[in-house]
Amino acid sequence: MPNPPDLAALLESPLARDRDAGPMQRQLHERLKRAILDGRLAPGSRLPGSRALAEALAISRNTVTAAYEHLAAEGYVQPDRQGTRVTELSSPALPRRAGKSAVTPATPATARRLAAIKPGTPFTEPDAALRPGVPALSHFPAAAWRRALDRAIRTASPATLGYGNPLGEPRLRAAIARHLAIARGVRCAPRQVVIAEGAQEAISLCVRLLSNPGETGWIEEPGYRGVKSAMRAGDLRMVPIRVDAEGLCASARDWREHPPRLVYTTPSHQYPAGAVLGIARRLALIAQARAHGAWIIEDDYDSEFRHTGEPIGAMQGLVPDAPVLYIGTFSKTMFPSLRLGFLVLPEQLVAGVQAPLEEMLRGGHRHEQLAMADFIESGQFGRHLGRMRRLYRDRQQALRLALTRHLKVPHEIDGGYCGLHLTVRLPPRFDDRQIAAEALRHHLAPVALSSFAVQPLPSDNGLVLGYGNTSAELFEPLVKRLSQLARAAARSGA
Repeated sequence: MPNPPDLAALLESPLARDRDAGPMQRQLHERLKRAILDGRLAPGSRLPGSRALAEALAISRNTVTAAYEHLAAEGYVQPDRQGTRVTELSSPALPRRAGKSAVTPATPATARRLAAIKPGTPFTEPDAALRPGVPALSHFPAAAWRRALDRAIRTASPATLGYGNPLGEPRLRAAIARHLAIARGVRCAPRQVVIAEGAQEAISLCVRLLSNPGETGWIEEPGYRGVKSAMRAGDLRMVPIRVDAEGLCASARDWREHPPRLVYTTPSHQYPAGAVLGIARRLALIAQARAHGAWIIEDDYDSEFRHTGEPIGAMQGLVPDAPVLYIGTFSKTMFPSLRLGFLVLPEQLVAGVQAPLEEMLRGGHRHEQLAMADFIESGQFGRHLGRMRRLYRDRQQALRLALTRHLKVPHEIDGGYCGLHLTVRLPPRFDDRQIAAEALRHHLAPVALSSFAVQPLPSDNGLVLGYGNTSAELFEPLVKRLSQLARAAARSGA
């Protein structure tokens, strides 16, 4: 058996005695462990006796003994009659230090599907001006929400600290079903409602429950990037279907040549172009989906905020037993970090997916779910929606006026009848991605319209401007800055 190694080679540097370095026992343990993993302590090497090492380091023998015992518990060393020796370990193939020959270790491969998931826009703080998809956070009734949370925690039993119903709290599922029946014309019973962590998880659930790798999923072009990620993660073949002034425009040829398993659409307010899917196209889409055995994913993400007339009704409730899975979220109506959304299953699916869902989900955020149910049942949610509709209507009109007055480049404005954003189309010579990237330097966060398309056309050039979390008095100076950035982009590309 090899003799005990040299102390300097063992520790590389003296143990630190200042408070910030941590306890001596932890320092010694980490140094010895690293020496074993680095190969400086070879398998079978005998460590110095605890008394000898303690005297050499001028530390307590108990400290050395405790470090040795910790290493033995982790399997790095093994005590025997002759002392403590290093265990035989499989080499982790760690790179060697500079100056020594190194063998490049093999890198474990990631799933091939990850290469198909393209990076989106850089993360920006929620308070960045003109960022789409962010509600008016400063106008949220935090005090009322805090009281709802307090009631949920105060009145709930200790059992609510454990796992809940995997499909969500029954009280919230019932409250959502009642709200959707009145506000959105959705036909559902509470048992059809599944609580998810926002719309993104609800979409992913649809993909996992209803499709197989290699099957076809239709997406809107241009459209929501999150559904692309969900379908790519599900190994689906994505077919982008063009959107026009009336929403998703699927032809007979599309159905014949690319029959889908899943069809994703935002019919009440197409994202990002803002179109409304008309009744003729809605009924035709439902009929074709039935004929081809397809499922429609209806994402109704911000339809509560209709600025002209009453909200457009959901497609899900148009006809009985429609093959439509309805998705909603509280990220826009409440606040994004709440991470609560919901999926309404067709009645004919409930029995078949109940057991898989109970295995796939775990039922968390129970107090938040109970507070959300209270918020809806008490009328606070409805009053909050009313206030926000008025606020967003005013902000939308103010942004439209600012664009008309101060965007001194050719442009067309899409949308504005619903939701939290406007889309401004620009001629191709104004590079939308360059403008968006430059805007970030000025704490502005518009999103390039072309980034929403799989196969962008020249008409997909523009900016998606959020007005939910930006005060109306800021629109004029912000639009002036965007106008300057657009002109600069055109000059640089000339």
